[in-house]
Amino acid sequence: MKNKLCDIHNILEIKRRFNFRASKCLGQNFLINREIAFKISANSGVNKNTGVLEIGPGIGSLTFELALISKKVVCIEIDKKLINVLKHTLKDFNNIKVINADILKLDLAKIIKEEFSNMQVVVCANIPYYITSNIIMRFLEEKINIKSLTFMLQKEVAQRLIALPGSPGCGSISVSIRYFSIPELLFNVSRENFMPVPKVDSSVIKFKIKKEPNLEIKNKELFFKIVKAVFSEKRKAIKNPLHTRTNFSKQDVLLALEGAKISPLLRAEHLNMEKFVRLSNVMSKLGK
Repeated sequence: MKNKLCDIHNILEIKRRFNFRASKCLGQNFLINREIAFKISANSGVNKNTGVLEIGPGIGSLTFELALISKKVVCIEIDKKLINVLKHTLKDFNNIKVINADILKLDLAKIIKEEFSNMQVVVCANIPYYITSNIIMRFLEEKINIKSLTFMLQKEVAQRLIALPGSPGCGSISVSIRYFSIPELLFNVSRENFMPVPKVDSSVIKFKIKKEPNLEIKNKELFFKIVKAVFSEKRKAIKNPLHTRTNFSKQDVLLALEGAKISPLLRAEHLNMEKFVRLSNVMSKLGK
């Protein structure tokens, strides 16, 4: 089967037939380059024994490619108007299930258990940029039984998410992502590959889920509390938010920094993962 769902004329005909417009509030921009959909599918880790949970299938351009090489695809689409569209565009497949729901409100573990029995599962998504971080962190923090996440993101957002701890572009979410996964930039996608044309370029990122974090952290809750604290005031020397945003006294903070061999005058972006772990483990000994 040939994927014609990225053809502009077909997209316009589908829109006319089903009388719908791309929703700005839902961030709907449809791919008009089949090669992009193919590359996402080919790099997502999908094979004939794999199940795919796809978020935001739109009219099914990526779904089509995923269904060709996977055992089963379950699509979560929030826009009710697109459900009948997907039934039409994907009617030739018998390994696709479409669910009309908000991904942020679903019981993800339950969906994966019920829909993908005895399958390795990967997640693919081309979704609105404003909810991307929430979705990624939900999959990571809840330890959903999946192999990887492959997301098309706004290029600037992608750069922040995969930034190395200790680099200028790093934020608290960058540290969290490195804790749970191994992020990889697959390729960039220019805005001209979409209709309507968005105001930004995109990047496709793959997050390989770690079975177990390869970090010796004594108190995971404290580790993330420290990360969140220092990045909440990232322009200030870390000694300040480590006191004001936690229960530690100024004296304890300075003692911990000294014990971890970290200057109290550094800022959040200067701490790599090793320093965060070292600081967290020293502060955990203080019993706060």
